Amino acid sequence: MRKKGSLHTVIFYRFLLLMLLYSLCRIGFYLYNIRLFQNTTLEGLARILLGGMKFDLSGLLYLNLLYIFLQIIPLKIRFRKGYQKFCKYLFIITNALGLAANLIDFTYYPYTLRRTTVSVFSEFRHETNKVALFLNFLKDFFPIFIVFAFLVFLLIFLYGKFYIGKPKIKNPIIYYLKESVIMGIIGFLVIIGIRGSIGHSSRPITISNAGEFVKNPEETAIALNTPFSIIRTLKVKPFHKVYYFNESELKEIYNVERYPRPFKAFEKENVIFIILESFGRGHIGALNKDLQNGQYKGFTPFLDSLMSESLVMLDGLANGRRSLEAPPSIIASIPGTIEPFVLSFYSNNTFDSLGKILSKKGYHTSFFHGAPNGSMGFSSFANMAEIQHYYGKTEYNNDKDFDGAWGIWDEEFFQFFADQLNGFQQPFFSTIFSMSSHHPFKIPKRYQGKFPEGPLPLQKCIAYTDYALKRFFEKASKTPWFKNTLFVITADHYSETHLKEYQNAAGRFAVPILFYRPGNSLKGVIKTPVQQIDIMPSVLDLLNYDQPYLAFGESIFKKSPNKFVVNYLNGNYQVFYDQYLLLFNGNKSTGLYDRKNDAQLLKNILDQKPEIQKKIESMAKAFIQQYNNRLIENRLLINK
Repeated sequence: MRKKGSLHTVIFYRFLLLMLLYSLCRIGFYLYNIRLFQNTTLEGLARILLGGMKFDLSGLLYLNLLYIFLQIIPLKIRFRKGYQKFCKYLFIITNALGLAANLIDFTYYPYTLRRTTVSVFSEFRHETNKVALFLNFLKDFFPIFIVFAFLVFLLIFLYGKFYIGKPKIKNPIIYYLKESVIMGIIGFLVIIGIRGSIGHSSRPITISNAGEFVKNPEETAIALNTPFSIIRTLKVKPFHKVYYFNESELKEIYNVERYPRPFKAFEKENVIFIILESFGRGHIGALNKDLQNGQYKGFTPFLDSLMSESLVMLDGLANGRRSLEAPPSIIASIPGTIEPFVLSFYSNNTFDSLGKILSKKGYHTSFFHGAPNGSMGFSSFANMAEIQHYYGKTEYNNDKDFDGAWGIWDEEFFQFFADQLNGFQQPFFSTIFSMSSHHPFKIPKRYQGKFPEGPLPLQKCIAYTDYALKRFFEKASKTPWFKNTLFVITADHYSETHLKEYQNAAGRFAVPILFYRPGNSLKGVIKTPVQQIDIMPSVLDLLNYDQPYLAFGESIFKKSPNKFVVNYLNGNYQVFYDQYLLLFNGNKSTGLYDRKNDAQLLKNILDQKPEIQKKIESMAKAFIQQYNNRLIENRLLINK
């Protein structure tokens, strides 16, 4: 039965309907990803659900601005059947898209650990196999499409339960005056709802405001919704100049200009970077020997064996959460923060990189990625980093080894990589970015049942890529260039793990970082935090490079009292120093944790250790000042 109601009553009802659907999405998002929120209590979830309605209201008002305007404009045409039919379609289509965005993050969140922002459109714009990827997504996550269809059905069904009745207008002048006043009031309330607060001195709510309703940083994703996250990052320049310190103070705390003074001549040693897709530290047995009473084996037997002959970072940390953030961090020592460097307004800045630096030293430089050329913008970045040659699926030129989704299987592409290296003039610098350890979590049919099946479908792919890596080293070890090569192996970013030890803000950046030189001339462990942006200056130190360059990271071979690691998650800069982790939102600290005595980061000790807090806050501010100001002013070179 349909019931008639006044225009403003029906609009209010329809917004309550949307708020209900978004709350259902929030609960569904939490339940779908509950394994990633093991520290969330029932009381905490209730607080998040209530707080999240603030972001729902703001996001829904953004999405429905046109609908609201068409309904409240004081004209008689509002009550015509055709007009209301158009408004219905506008309402359904607009909000179906919003629901779709929310549901996509059910499955996308485990890979990024953040709500999707507008940068996702830039992230995938280079993919040439979008149809195949979509069909794989449809097949693997079909239940999500069923949920979407059900929610849209509810939206359509409940929308029509009330319809707008045409009022009897006795005095047109009074009616239009009254409606104009109501329009003004509604407009004012809409502005307040969008801003999330009242008062001229308060700022509109942003993604970082979700921190007000959570106890653990990762919970901010539950509080937010995807349409709000996308809309609030539209046309927003994430960086603005800051001046926390004068120049001398800034350099004393955190100096990014490097002036090396080596004791020996430059060594023309080959350098190979191996970036492993989704190889989070939790999948690697050698880095988790104390877990499960010493019985945890992981899924990387070859990498484990290589680590016994390498210099290994026990506390390796990524600087980003997405694949496209890894190459700038690793090759150019430029981290991603609020948005990936390659998607920022400043991606065309001139900068130092190993490609540029080593090319000037006579190196042959190259980048390998088995996806269709242009995927993830890697070929574009390689060009910007002045890497001379790019090898992708096009150069591989054999589609029988295509995995059907992303690119060439890792085993075949690593063999191709070894063959190409054999033809390069020495010295060479080359990077390969693996691919098979990725959704849709497939391995070649000939290996079905060969690799261990872990609790997560990704883990058999990790084991397969580890095997591909083993076969590469078997082939490379027989070449004349092998013994004169420095290998650096890391992952692009953390990936989901079943281990509770990594279910926290620190663990979600945990990756392997190791340096391997055949002959055991580089061996041992480093226990202090090390980040991806430390790799470039560390390699240049090992090569005895003697020219000035700029790097946001610091060599692991230099002792510094202010050595810290930084990454960015859900509105907070995460600064790792010694055993502590500080969360800083750009204005103030929001959390301080003792990683040594609180591995799960459950106890916020903010303001309990004022000296430590002040020291790390100064590091956070110095990093932001160096990073923001240099990007804005295009000063990523020493002479700029």
